[in-house]
Amino acid sequence: MNMNNKGLDYLALTVAIIGAINWGLIGFFSFDLVAFIFGNMSWLSRIIYAVVGIAGLYIITFYMYAGGVARKESQ
Repeated sequence: MNMNNKGLDYLALTVAIIGAINWGLIGFFSFDLVAFIFGNMSWLSRIIYAVVGIAGLYIITFYMYAGGVARKESQ
């Protein structure tokens, strides 16, 4: 079953990487870039945090087919 969600995959990875960079800034420098740009827990920053969380949950599904498609195609 190939659903071909390549665009969604790249979008989720990009959002998760941005979220990871933000967490790195928080961990190393106590600087929350999202809160700095959009306000501390404003409705817009909450939406951004939620989208990053959803992207992270979506990326978990990558474990289900990581390497599986390549192995099936090579056989």
